Amino acid sequence: MAIERSVLYVVATPIGNLADITYRAVQVLGAVDWILAEDTRRTRILLQHYGISGQLHAFHEHNEAELMPGVLERLRAGASVALVSDAGTPLVSDPGFTLVRAAREQDLPVIPIPGPSAAVCALSAAGLPSDRVLYLGFGPRTRAPRRTWLAGLAEESATLVVYESSHRILGMLEDAVEVLGAGRDAVIARELTKLHETFLCGTLGELRARLQADANQRKGEFVLLVRGKVSAPAGGAVDADQTLRALASELPPKQAARLTARIAGGSPKNWYRRLLELSSGPAD
Repeated sequence: MAIERSVLYVVATPIGNLADITYRAVQVLGAVDWILAEDTRRTRILLQHYGISGQLHAFHEHNEAELMPGVLERLRAGASVALVSDAGTPLVSDPGFTLVRAAREQDLPVIPIPGPSAAVCALSAAGLPSDRVLYLGFGPRTRAPRRTWLAGLAEESATLVVYESSHRILGMLEDAVEVLGAGRDAVIARELTKLHETFLCGTLGELRARLQADANQRKGEFVLLVRGKVSAPAGGAVDADQTLRALASELPPKQAARLTARIAGGSPKNWYRRLLELSSGPAD
């Protein structure tokens, strides 16, 4: 493959399964003068797997300011450079933004080599609305800032896409239940493209309970997807009691309560109690 000179290639690499890399990405990595990697140990495994012996250099958030002038100088001198992240598409919650911006400012071409992305991978198989999506990367690490952050998203109608680590996934779910409500539809995508890939679907409350009960489901790397707030249809607000009664006439009480929570918001447990109140009281 012919490689252009003085070009920064932004190359997507596998998020787990090494076979997910594109043919074009393998060609580029095998032909460039330099490969800048967030984690050289992980990238070296990929390069060895495909028989690539290019010059590999560490480039991450702790050294990018120091190394960037030298990288730009090499690009101006005619070198071709590939930037890869730890896994997936660079700059999507990964280092590299300052280098790409600097290259653009100096009129150096930046060419993306597309491929895997954990956010898109999770969204494609989650079964949540994807016509409007808000990608949020990693949320705050501690409880108080995280709850404030979630409160700012409570009225958002787009599907929320959040990255999270094994150490914080349960805390994120606990705070999401308290701030967004236990009845919100959500999906956890865990260990995508790896041996233990898992999709857990349900409400935020159900997912919290699932992870509380099973420590194995708290291991790995996570994408949490949360359905946005569902607004009332045009022409007036939803009559929640009427909806609850209609659903209860066709479905078991707990299922009717759960569906009402999805439509009108709130907790399925509270809607179940409301259904009992309506059933015991006089008919309207």
